[in-house]
Amino acid sequence: MRLRTKVTLVALGWLLLISGLQAYLNVNWAAVLNDYRALDQRKITVAYLPVTCQLTCPVTDYISKYSLSGEEFLPRMFQALPEIKEALISNRVQAAFIVAPMALALKAQGVPIKVVYLGHRYGSAVVVQKNGPIKTFADMRGKTIAIPSRFSDERLLLFRAMKVWGIKPGEIKMVEMAPPDVSGALAVHAIDGFVMGEPFPSQAEMAGYGRILFQARDYWPDYMSCILVVRQDLIDRRPDVVQVLVDGIARSGLWLDTSKPHREEAADFVGRFYYNQKPALLKWALTKPMDRVVYSPLAPRKVDFDMVRDLMIETGVLDKRLDFSEYTDIRFSDNARSQTSWKYEPGLATAK
Repeated sequence: MRLRTKVTLVALGWLLLISGLQAYLNVNWAAVLNDYRALDQRKITVAYLPVTCQLTCPVTDYISKYSLSGEEFLPRMFQALPEIKEALISNRVQAAFIVAPMALALKAQGVPIKVVYLGHRYGSAVVVQKNGPIKTFADMRGKTIAIPSRFSDERLLLFRAMKVWGIKPGEIKMVEMAPPDVSGALAVHAIDGFVMGEPFPSQAEMAGYGRILFQARDYWPDYMSCILVVRQDLIDRRPDVVQVLVDGIARSGLWLDTSKPHREEAADFVGRFYYNQKPALLKWALTKPMDRVVYSPLAPRKVDFDMVRDLMIETGVLDKRLDFSEYTDIRFSDNARSQTSWKYEPGLATAK
């Protein structure tokens, strides 16, 4: 009887130890404890997708942990844009990296957000099956191509290419698909191609079953896709915190564009600790070539957003002619122009 009691106690102890370790390793305690802080002391939660056009979010989080001020915000990864949209509307996240057309659509619907910065330039591509029948964009007629959302720059990019090739709306079937799913769908021939941000074009390219038909810049000079939006109530209540966020993102963009070793380092820690992707994949996307994705300068420009707005109206996903000032707050990007790159090198225990 006594032996049985000892065995039970040991088993119970192991169970508690394992449960405790799992909770310690898998629960984001910073986020849990953040909910119990006073409103004016909480760190803001920033939503992002595992794509390179939103890489400045995890880069800022990682490097800022080594800085004197410490972690600047709480990053939260999502797998698809609709999930981020709902979290932003419900105030479960206070800032988010989303695509520009979605930001305009949300603003037109009355969602209280403002664009404060960009995520990147370039970095999206149309990918088709490597040995498939599509040799030029004209061969896309009658084919199925995946897009991240009907409210995405990638969808608008297709329409720009369709105009050049004389392809009418409806001659290409567009299906919405979460970015992490497109490479697998292409591999099993469930789709004929996809248009997405990196690293998913690189993923199909590296695996040998995908071929880049064209890069975004081929049909859209100064192409932008992902942008950073912040809820208006946060801007009104804590503009200083929003400025710190934008400053960090700006500094990360400059850091990424400084050198190839910085990008290789980012590929390593972002792949392992944030995106759950192979660092080799991110390294390919970030360095082959270096200007495949560009992270500076990223201040919002009226001419870019006017183009997006007009294309959205033309393609039937926006029915309001929004003015640039209605959905942007450029004071944060203006102030961020004085920021310099993070002073952080691989292996250092501090960052400035």
